[in-house]
Amino acid sequence: MSACEHLENLAASDFPPPRTPNACEDCLNEGTQWVQLRECRTCGDVGCCDSSPRKHATAHFHQTQHPVMRSIMPGDAWAWCYLHSIYGDVGVASRHPEAVGSRRT
Repeated sequence: MSACEHLENLAASDFPPPRTPNACEDCLNEGTQWVQLRECRTCGDVGCCDSSPRKHATAHFHQTQHPVMRSIMPGDAWAWCYLHSIYGDVGVASRHPEAVGSRRT
């Protein structure tokens, strides 16, 4: 993976606790479904992935310009920089302990 200043030496502790660790905030408000969850590094907003119908994590980036999000799915240890369109590794304990990654059905 190529380096990006937004992802360099990224650790789980660089992220605030997710505001809704088990759900996409916007999907809950809309009554829509999500596939997987992503968390914003800047503010802790939890949005759904681009495989989800509403793509709220990407919409959050376009609204806020917060450049980095990470997966909070069990076993995932990666982040994405929207500005550089690049993945990076997240250090130890990549997800918040409360996040279980369940999806709304």
